[in-house]
Amino acid sequence: MKAELVVIGAGAAGLMAAGTAAENGVDTILLERNERPARKVMITGKGRCNVTNDCRSLQELITFVPVNGRFLYSAFSNFMPADTIDFFESRGVPLKRERGNRVFPVSDKASDIVDCLVSYAAKNGVRTVNAKAAELIIENGCVKGVKAQDGTVFNAEKVVVATGGVSYPQTGSTGDGYILAKQAGHGIVPVRPSLVPLEAHEGFCTDLMGLSLRNIAIKVFDTKKNNKIIYEDFGEMLFTHFGVSGPVILSASSHMREMERGRYKISIDLKPALSEEQLDTRILRDFSENINRNFINALNSLLPKKLVPVIVKLSKIPMAAKVNQITKEQRRNLAVLLKNFTVTITDYRPVEEAIVTSGGVDTKQINPKTMQSKLTEGLYFAGEVIDVDAYTGGFNLQIAFSTGRLAAQSVAAALEKGEAL
Repeated sequence: MKAELVVIGAGAAGLMAAGTAAENGVDTILLERNERPARKVMITGKGRCNVTNDCRSLQELITFVPVNGRFLYSAFSNFMPADTIDFFESRGVPLKRERGNRVFPVSDKASDIVDCLVSYAAKNGVRTVNAKAAELIIENGCVKGVKAQDGTVFNAEKVVVATGGVSYPQTGSTGDGYILAKQAGHGIVPVRPSLVPLEAHEGFCTDLMGLSLRNIAIKVFDTKKNNKIIYEDFGEMLFTHFGVSGPVILSASSHMREMERGRYKISIDLKPALSEEQLDTRILRDFSENINRNFINALNSLLPKKLVPVIVKLSKIPMAAKVNQITKEQRRNLAVLLKNFTVTITDYRPVEEAIVTSGGVDTKQINPKTMQSKLTEGLYFAGEVIDVDAYTGGFNLQIAFSTGRLAAQSVAAALEKGEAL
């Protein structure tokens, strides 16, 4: 088969690239190894799809990309979150804004985002082929097409690699793009998980498995940097059999750049709306209503039932102690514990469980103004396969859309220039 452009991978970046190229008059084939496109997009945001972040400033947007944010200056400038919002809303997918400027479809259905992207590509004439790309065809430093695993050859002057990383491999992200990039001489920055659940030292996490905490605040301390606070957040978290997970934990994980057992500690404020003094007053009030009860039976209105025995044990106040026997100092220490419930992190969960892969194709070998390889003419990269990753909140999908858009427009411009010559 022959085309002007072959896009490898029908995820967020690939669909945007293919649709944009075709819209600009480029004859485009889209290769996707799965029977269904954009499987990873379908599970983002718990199936609701946090499609972007309504961040209006380019400089602010870049600050949410801790790994190679400056590399994305041109891609973001060319296609900002406002453009993403307009892209979907102008195609019949109304969006809404939630806490932290997170943007979701009004329907809360990721399928609406996927359907829109698939329709965009199809309406512009993209030919989608269910095939796995096995190798790039390169001659004299120029890409000439793609060979599929079944032996089918797709001849093309331009190729966009948009295969994703290695997180959630069941969705098709199994590192294929790294193999293709290496064939073209590209270096791969070692991959590791980002936006990933965390394993913890404390055994009580297993006891608390399944417990979800809402409206809590966290602080992440780096013990190798004099307990410097490297991240703070407010929201929801979850205890698991291995440690901790949930939105604020996933965000925190991306700030833990150099994982070592015990290096990072997460302090959880179970009552962020109250100061220690206000919390002590609240505890005193609860105690006065349970004055003749055992300590372990006096916390049910203050804490989730599953958390009570853990807090009682950590407080070192005997569980059978009568409330009226608890000293002022013990009560104060209890308030401190509730404001500083600490978990010691031992490791990330495996990269396969991560939302995003950190690492990938070295940005130094990609032209940031076009997304074209500096090593192989006609070869472009887009999305998570590149060594860029952002915090949670819609930023990683924005990277996919912006880089996919820029790569496709660069392809169209290069082909038009070539025809003019």
